[in-house]
Amino acid sequence: MSLSPCDFSDALSRPIRRHLGRAVARWRMIRPGESLFVGLSGGKDSLVLLVALRALQRRSPVSFSLVAGTLDPTGGRLDVSPLGELCEKLSIPYRTKSFPLFDVIRARGEASPCSFCANYRRGLLNGMAREAGCSVLALAHHLDDAVETALLNLCFSGRFRSFKPTGFQDRSGIRLIRPLVTVTEERLAQEARRLALPLVESPCPFAGQSERETMKGFIRDFRRRNPGVRENILNALESLDAQDRWEVPL
Repeated sequence: MSLSPCDFSDALSRPIRRHLGRAVARWRMIRPGESLFVGLSGGKDSLVLLVALRALQRRSPVSFSLVAGTLDPTGGRLDVSPLGELCEKLSIPYRTKSFPLFDVIRARGEASPCSFCANYRRGLLNGMAREAGCSVLALAHHLDDAVETALLNLCFSGRFRSFKPTGFQDRSGIRLIRPLVTVTEERLAQEARRLALPLVESPCPFAGQSERETMKGFIRDFRRRNPGVRENILNALESLDAQDRWEVPL
């Protein structure tokens, strides 16, 4: 699909637009006059998020601005020019920052490289957001990410919890939002292909080696017997009740 600068965001599918709009409204993710910094990794999820927020910006009665930014974890070896071109097409300011995060992880010999990378990367993105004058960091975590995180915490930490759709980070003063949190990974992949978005292949040297990949396979297999398992887990996260806890009587 070949799209001109003026109609690129208009081509976004209605289901994606509806999911994002409902999430933004339900969890009050965007406030009038705010400036959002979109973490643009180059993967399908962040690219769809960028296009979706641009579409929302053009239609929303709430005025807000957008800035996009990419953290290059290779320290400068990643070609991010396709992302800059997309941002130019969408008329969104674009920033980049290089940091040898993968080299740091190797040097430390991290037992949980994905968790360390996510936390370190978010800290660097918070800094980029502040430098851009933004008060909100928008990340592209989706429904599958939320479900996998909940089950990983249950199995490895003994706590049933996941990241939240929105939250305030005290140390950075940046508010974090996840507008795609109710969208499935498959739908995002289909949308990225349909729009022919310029994906930048992940350079992660640890891909496919994490417990998250194992959990992803478990959920995929379980969905063959229970197609609604992800939505059920999301519902459980939203409806945790004190009556369901095992508590010692006083």
